[in-house]
Amino acid sequence: MAEPGRSGTTSAPRAGADVARRAAGAAAAGCALAGAVAVTVAVVAGPGPGLTGYVSEAGIAGSGHAATYRIGILALAAALLLIGAALPPGVWAAAPALLATGAVFAAVSGAVTCSAGCPLPPFERATTADLVHGGASIAATASVVFAMLALAASGSAGPAVRWLAGGAAALALPLCATVGLAMLVLGRGTFVGVLERLVLVLAVVWGIATATTLALARGRGSAPS
Repeated sequence: MAEPGRSGTTSAPRAGADVARRAAGAAAAGCALAGAVAVTVAVVAGPGPGLTGYVSEAGIAGSGHAATYRIGILALAAALLLIGAALPPGVWAAAPALLATGAVFAAVSGAVTCSAGCPLPPFERATTADLVHGGASIAATASVVFAMLALAASGSAGPAVRWLAGGAAALALPLCATVGLAMLVLGRGTFVGVLERLVLVLAVVWGIATATTLALARGRGSAPS
């Protein structure tokens, strides 16, 4: 027979973990929003080529808004880590691992700046920094999309988180495939620039929505609904 008061003893740590996860979700939403605003300001206010160029061009050395851009990218990287920390118990381990991987690559992308125009093969000659920056950016995006798929397939994530992840992944996969193909066939230009921005906006909106859902969820002994 269970000892009197034992259930209350075990529920206290669960309640504390629930509060910590909700706090992580709220912090993730704040970081994602702040990061998105900072990057947007850097891109819009900077001297970049507009829609014909890459978002990363706002962070090149010598740009007046490079610091704002890097701060924004680091805030977005932090948001990915916090979303992983806010996920409920029992979620498929691949999801937080992929979010952490995406955060690391995003941080590398923000720390290693590309040269003017952010050139990439096969149409342009790229420096080592360009390749590192471009590779890290692609890896970060891919990690986030795969994390969406992992969450969509994880029953413990809860209906709301799974629905958000599945919907975002369904939109992101064809967009990412089109961007990759266009970069190889067309190279830098308006078409790639617009698609890149759509992918990034989708990822940020998903991050904010998911983080907010996790922050508002209660009773995390069960998944958010």
